[in-house]
Amino acid sequence: MNLRKISIMGSLVFLLAGTAWAQPRTAPASQAAADAPTRIAVINIQNAIAATDAGKQAAQELQTRFTPRQTQIQDLGKQMDDLRTRIQNGQNTLSEAEKERLGRRYEELSREVQRKQQQLQQDAQDAREDAIDTIGQKMMHVIDSYAQQHAYSVVLDTSTQSTPVLYASNAVDITAAIVKLYNQTYPVKTAVAPAPKPKP
Repeated sequence: MNLRKISIMGSLVFLLAGTAWAQPRTAPASQAAADAPTRIAVINIQNAIAATDAGKQAAQELQTRFTPRQTQIQDLGKQMDDLRTRIQNGQNTLSEAEKERLGRRYEELSREVQRKQQQLQQDAQDAREDAIDTIGQKMMHVIDSYAQQHAYSVVLDTSTQSTPVLYASNAVDITAAIVKLYNQTYPVKTAVAPAPKPKP
């Protein structure tokens, strides 16, 4: 996830239920309010995003989108295997010119496979980050609303190493609740289709 995505997700999600830091602080309505304990919750943002209906749908759409390119790379790999077999089996029967021709073709395919693999990895990563960014921005609004409704002062993201949470009770983990609220707030437009079966 690049810096732009990290800044959106936030290593430390701080939500001050109904309090704006930029506004002047006013005296508490009562001493009891001032002494109220700070409520803290934790959430695994990465798991939450993946568990939403939108996250599942995005994952399946990405698989459908990039599977043909992966299949093409696999087909090129099979061609390389066939060429390698021909070269090995023809050590004593093929002419030197034919061996060189097959060898050049093998190197061409090898470079093409490497180029296509690198491009596929980059395109898939960019697409995943865009999907995470889109869902993540909406999820921040959901977390903010949930935290205010339940009077949480701080919400920590346990999915990043920059906020090492050594221990957190399941009672303060709001991941499942946020996923449920997200699905209610941002329902997917179409049903989540089953993942395509791999070719035999």
